Amino acid sequence: MLDFLISPAMAQDAGAAGGGIAQIVMLVGFVAIFYFLLWRPQAKRAKQHKQLISNLSKGDEIVIGGGMLGRITKVSDDSEFLSMEIAEGTEVNVQKNAVAAVLPKGTLKSI
Repeated sequence: MLDFLISPAMAQDAGAAGGGIAQIVMLVGFVAIFYFLLWRPQAKRAKQHKQLISNLSKGDEIVIGGGMLGRITKVSDDSEFLSMEIAEGTEVNVQKNAVAAVLPKGTLKSI
């Protein structure tokens, strides 16, 4: 019915071979973007966090994921938990994975 508005394509199969290569290049490009923008930075952050957790020691001032500040009073290598003093005489047990950052010494006194 509307054939007079659309000109017929005479050589439709001529571009099919070039389209396959373009699709492969596009796929490789997407994989490269995914690797450099998502996977690699996430792996780097995970490695840094694992190193941070392995270097925790008694007396370190830390921040846990929920934003709570405290000083480590007990840490053991074979356990997933550590004891953290959040106020004088108040200790809580937290998972090592919950530690977000180690603060510089004296930070708790300045707050």
